[in-house]
Amino acid sequence: MSKGFLLIISGPAGTGKGTVCKELLKRNTNIIFSVSATTRGPRVGEIDGENYFFIDKEKFETMIGNDEFLEYAYVHTNYYGTPKKFVMEEINKGEIVLLEIDVQGAMQIKKNYSEAVFIFLLPPTMEELKNRIIKRGTESEEDINRRFENAFKELDFVGNYDYFVVNDIVEDAVSDIESIIKAEKLRVKRQSRIKEKVLLKGGR
Repeated sequence: MSKGFLLIISGPAGTGKGTVCKELLKRNTNIIFSVSATTRGPRVGEIDGENYFFIDKEKFETMIGNDEFLEYAYVHTNYYGTPKKFVMEEINKGEIVLLEIDVQGAMQIKKNYSEAVFIFLLPPTMEELKNRIIKRGTESEEDINRRFENAFKELDFVGNYDYFVVNDIVEDAVSDIESIIKAEKLRVKRQSRIKEKVLLKGGR
């Protein structure tokens, strides 16, 4: 059995990470979405263990102390993090685990687990990125300008990633990611007993 791996997709706000990941999961039912842990309460319709692992603050901080997260952050009075146990168990089963995360989270994982495959999602142009943020219609002009400035800063991190994919047309971006996955599956380090497999196919 080939070894699985953690697939990280990140990039600035407005690049369409969520849309690309949803389409990737829709087209590839064998990819598992990483379930994060959080201390916030579940929203209507959310299921524990499926949308998030919902845990209390005390348990989350105990897990931090035990080094049980690949990354974590404290956002708007709540903790969010990626539990190592879930990810590693799936990887050891040979699964591909997908994690959509911001650049800061990705850099934490890079430090804690360099074996992951890192993809940086880019907009076709920075002008298009700004247009996408504006079209959301959920943020003030001040927030839009701040996100745009942050996007420029985050572009400096591209060199820390293994691949980049331009999200101009969603279907094309997903196809590019699928090509990366196919290549990563064929890495020698992810295979075991390659020689035996070849000999068995040859009838010897």
